Parts: sequence; structure tokens; C-alpha cells
Amino acid sequence: MRRQDFHFDLPEELIAQVPLPERTASRLMLLDGNTGRIEHSYFAHLTDYLRPEDLLVFNNTRVIPARLFGLKQSGGRVEVLIERVLEDGSALAHVRASKAPKAGSSILIAKEEGADVSEFSLQVMGRQGDLFLLTPESASLAEIMRRYGHMPLPPYIDRSDNEQDVMRYQTVYARREGAVAAPTAGLHFDQLLLDDIRAMGVATTEVTLHVAAGTFQPVRAEDVRQHKMHSEWLEVGEDAVAAVRDCRDRNGRVIAVGTTAVRSLETAAMTGELSAFRGESSIFLYPGKAFHVTDAMITNFHLPESTLIMLVAAFAGHSHTMAAYREAVRHGYRFFSYGDAMLITPQESAAGQQDGCS
Repeated sequence: MRRQDFHFDLPEELIAQVPLPERTASRLMLLDGNTGRIEHSYFAHLTDYLRPEDLLVFNNTRVIPARLFGLKQSGGRVEVLIERVLEDGSALAHVRASKAPKAGSSILIAKEEGADVSEFSLQVMGRQGDLFLLTPESASLAEIMRRYGHMPLPPYIDRSDNEQDVMRYQTVYARREGAVAAPTAGLHFDQLLLDDIRAMGVATTEVTLHVAAGTFQPVRAEDVRQHKMHSEWLEVGEDAVAAVRDCRDRNGRVIAVGTTAVRSLETAAMTGELSAFRGESSIFLYPGKAFHVTDAMITNFHLPESTLIMLVAAFAGHSHTMAAYREAVRHGYRFFSYGDAMLITPQESAAGQQDGCS
């Protein structure tokens, strides 16, 4: 199974740089993973494809303003991307600078790139692999991010963040802080659509997966099975387990909103049976891997050769997935975080025929 099997040609102009004026205005492609049949619709019409017996599973993580700008004590510019806030108030972070800062030095925080530094600073305590351990000085990390943090827009959005992103790079149901990237399938829901979904009898439940910057990490191994997946913290509570059980009892479908919800559910069911889970997961779902809980998924269009398109291919089949992506390009769908969405049902065997992967 080669990385190149998940490549597709994507014109740069199809990479969405800004959100649409209305969340639900995005287009919606429906992909039947069993037949490969494709239908074109709009996200505002999602209720047409739901049943009262269904269960929608949302990831309630909240994106933190995790990008900080500043200067080293020597004067060199620094960009910090918080990867994870630790229980003691320190953080693991990516640090971009012309020369890596040394342990014991400080990073002086500025309002924006090139601006004068503030009274806040982060001390470099050392390194853990590719990440730096940083401890805030004179104020909490939460206060520093509140005052000077920027929304951590993905690397393929070629602009600085703005006030609009504070609201739109966040789901309307976000409540548990900790993500450094949005669970983007959820960005299409507004409160009115959620109300309509619940009014038709569709049940909802929540899990938490704090999306890490590693979600954008490229697959470099030629054989995708050799890829080392990044780790993320997640929680699937007893309430979510009960909601899935009730959905099964009424013969409904468990519909995961986003690949993060899929990974949460499937991590909690790695033994073959869903149970409450709280902790780290580095689950990697690619063709040949089984899905124990997810009956359908809502997701955006993902990067070529990424772990996320591999997850979709594992669910809907490789050939059907790649054909759908080529169709999306032909029809001018908008890609990635601020782009359009898919509603996908699985192949009969989501346990994974590699159907066309070499």
C-alpha cells in the first residue's frame, strides 16, 4: 500500500482560504461506499439524508489561540505553536526560529509578528523530541494566549488570522479547550441546523478529541503502514457509550461528525466492543483496518497522501474514495478546513479490501 496511491491533483484555487458567509452554505457530496454512487447537494439539506433513529456524534473540543509571536533575548524572531497545554501550566510547542532557542533562555511575547514585545515571556526548559517544553513567566499561559494568541490556521491557508476566524474556525458547540486545529466537519453546523436535526428526532452525543498540529504531518513512508501516527488526547464518556447502545437498539446509524469523532469512537472500541476511554490515542485507520462503531461519517475533503484521506479510503473503499475526490475537483468543490463536506456510508466490508491499492 503506497503513499502515492492516495495522491490526486488539486488546483490551488480550490483550497478554501476563507469561510463562506453562512456555515450551512457549503456543498455536500454524498458517497455510497458500497456502490461508489455520488450525489451532489448542500449542507443545509443534511436533514434530508438523516433518519429519526440516527445518532450524530460531535467532537466538542475548542480551539485555543495557540500561535504566538515573539523575540529571542538575542533579538531573533520566533513563532510558537502550542501543541499541548500540560497539567502544570507549561506547554509542549513547536518553535520556529532561525536558530533554535537554548534551554534556560526566554522568548519575549509580542502582539503580532514584528511588533514590540510585551511584559510576557516563556522560558525554554528543554526539548522533548521535536517539541520544546515552555514555562510561562509572570502570567499564566491561558492569560498570555488570551491577550496575545492567534488562531492557529492550517499551513495551507495563506494569510494571517483575523477577527472572523475567532468565530468561524470554531464549531458552535465547542466547549472543552485544548485543540490547536479545528474539527472541521463540525464547522458546517449552525444552531438552526442543530435545532432542526433534534426536532426530527435524531439523537446527538459528544466526545472530545483535542486535535494536535500533527494532524497536518505528512506521510513520508513509501509504505503507509510504516507511518508513525501522532498522539492525541481524547475522551469517550459513559454517556456517549450509552447513546451508541441506544442507537443500536433502535436500529439507527451512528454517524460520526468528522474524522476526529471517528478516531475517538474507534479508539474506544479497539477491543471490538465500545467502552468508555480517556487518554492518548495514536490510532491510524487505513485500508485494511476495521471500523467497529461508525456507520456513516461527515467529513471535509482532505490533503493528498494524508492520513485523513487514508481513513476515508478505509471506510468507503480506495477506488470509490479517489473517484469521489476526482469528481470533487471536476465540480469545483472547495477543499480542506474552510471547504465543502462529504456524507459517506461504508463499503459492506469496512474491514478492508485494499481494492486497487498496490
